[in-house]
Amino acid sequence: MGKTIAEKIFDAHRVDEPFPDTHVLKLDRVFCHEITTPIAITDLMARGMDRVFDPEKIKAVIDHVTPAKDSKTAEQGKILRDWARRHDIKDFFDVGRNGVCHAIFPEKGFVRPGYTIIMGDSHTCTHGAFGAFAAGIGTTDLEVGILKGVCAFHFPKTIKIVLTGSLQPGVYAKDLILFIIKELTVNGATNMVIEFTGPVVDAMSMESRMTLCNMAIEAGGTCGICYPDMTTVDYLWDFIQDEFATKEDALADYSKWVSDADADYERVLTYNVSQLQPMVTVGYKPDQVKTVAEVSGTKVDQIYIGSCTNGRIEDLRIAAEVLKGKKISDTVRAIVSPATPAIYSQALKEGIIEIFQDAGFCVTNPTCGACLGMSNGVLAEGEACASTTNRNFNGRMGKGGMVHLMSPASAAAAAISGTIENSDLYKA
Repeated sequence: MGKTIAEKIFDAHRVDEPFPDTHVLKLDRVFCHEITTPIAITDLMARGMDRVFDPEKIKAVIDHVTPAKDSKTAEQGKILRDWARRHDIKDFFDVGRNGVCHAIFPEKGFVRPGYTIIMGDSHTCTHGAFGAFAAGIGTTDLEVGILKGVCAFHFPKTIKIVLTGSLQPGVYAKDLILFIIKELTVNGATNMVIEFTGPVVDAMSMESRMTLCNMAIEAGGTCGICYPDMTTVDYLWDFIQDEFATKEDALADYSKWVSDADADYERVLTYNVSQLQPMVTVGYKPDQVKTVAEVSGTKVDQIYIGSCTNGRIEDLRIAAEVLKGKKISDTVRAIVSPATPAIYSQALKEGIIEIFQDAGFCVTNPTCGACLGMSNGVLAEGEACASTTNRNFNGRMGKGGMVHLMSPASAAAAAISGTIENSDLYKA
């Protein structure tokens, strides 16, 4: 019997199996941010275990509330900052050099095919887009990862999603993952890996693949994962060119992180997505999804474009295409947050920031703040937001607020109309 990509990664990293179906894996990366990591740091300090297993393999960033909004968030940042300095963690991204974790870490080349990665953040599954096993974990596991460089998991069952056909103009990876979550439901992939395959995925950029994998957790998945290919190699080439003579050599090496044809899956689901329409969430769960056309005319108060799901340069380009030469409705406010300084700079060079500003958007620094309702775009009670983020739980972006998840194109269309609409209405 063949193996899935996740099973191959487990086999390559397993260092112990202390109990039945408890697999202790060696970690290639431990990612950290200022919301969850300070709890682990302070507990390790209290136990007299203020150590790190390898400062080269730990990457840290202040991204959730940046700059700090009050004394409490400033203290969280200080704990992470002091810890990084104390342990000589070189890859620490402080205010001004920081970006949204699941955007800046891949951008810096920290993720590679076949890697094992943990972080105290549920959307760590994003990094599976590179053919890595990446999982969000709790405080205890994070402490062990920081201290020992290992983490324990159950052996991964995998759901294989095969996507055939081709996406219509105006339909994007965000629409696709919302459709998949609707099909799976919010607990349909609990404790499983979701493997995204097929010609639609093969044709995607790395940015789009990250959008797909980012929301695997919203169907209960431990990790979303894509096969590494030449698109992966091209994205990573600046960081790996000293390791391989040619891109073809890199691809040949990374090809070992592809599932075998006779691998065993929990389920295999095939969807022809040629007729897929733009999608949007309508309730307080990510599987409560309808087409944009079905809810056309639904009023919104705020538009938010950004986050680890859709704050990359590809996403900003898509939104700018809809917004160019237009103004946002007088009935809404609109915010855009490029996910990293490099993305911000690129958007400036391409004139995208100017398009957003001319349309009436507030352009903010890279931050996760609005997505989790902490800063830079919190909703008031009774307000609704057309958002490119990943979670629409009750109160997620502010107590009593409603979040409608959608693509950057749909969010841009909502900004112009003040209601949820299909972006095709506004494209030249």
